Amino acid sequence: MYKLWITLLATVFTTFTAFPSAAADNKKEVDRVENSGQVMKEILDVPEDIPEDLLNKAYCVVVLPSVLKAAFIFGGSYGRGVMTCRSGENFEGPWGPPTMMALEGASFGLQLGGEATDFVLLLMSDRSAKGVLTSKVKLGADASAAAGPKGRDAAAATDATMRAEILSYSRARGVFAGISLEGSTLRPDNDANKKLYGKSISAEGVVLKDAVKPPASARQLLSVLEKKSPKRKS
Repeated sequence: MYKLWITLLATVFTTFTAFPSAAADNKKEVDRVENSGQVMKEILDVPEDIPEDLLNKAYCVVVLPSVLKAAFIFGGSYGRGVMTCRSGENFEGPWGPPTMMALEGASFGLQLGGEATDFVLLLMSDRSAKGVLTSKVKLGADASAAAGPKGRDAAAATDATMRAEILSYSRARGVFAGISLEGSTLRPDNDANKKLYGKSISAEGVVLKDAVKPPASARQLLSVLEKKSPKRKS
């Protein structure tokens, strides 16, 4: 009888202690999605930042909170974030569930020290959106990229900027500003997708195949985008 009670207690203990471990398995991914929502809110709350008409034309948005860049002469950018797209075959529906993304790459220039910078990328074509969802894309090579015009400057943007497939916006927290991501690569982070959604799923499956529902952690990100830009305008 004593041994039976010991066995039962051990089973109960194992069952209850397993839940925190399971919850902790995707804590980094959940935090990443929540941080992306906060960054998106703070950036869109500044009227002179991302022009509304450009956001309205965007097919997808990539948010990369606290991208780290540290270098002397040669430098590298490393960041993890999320990408959300307008739903539907033609990217014209409501903003859909986020897929996890990874930024990796090198840069060249006279850089002293390091900094953490928040980036928001607007994907301005279905080609750039589908490219990023299915493979590793080198910014500036596989997809044309440019620093996005801010506020009223949108009307005066050059043709080259307006033809870019990806427009980037940054908010520096360190000593440098205006960091370019050209030459860096953006790719799906499907390992993180598996942790966030609890099953193996590709970025394409998340965005284009309606295979999952948005997690609770994406509530702020999606609500902010829906409020600011509920429908894509050509």
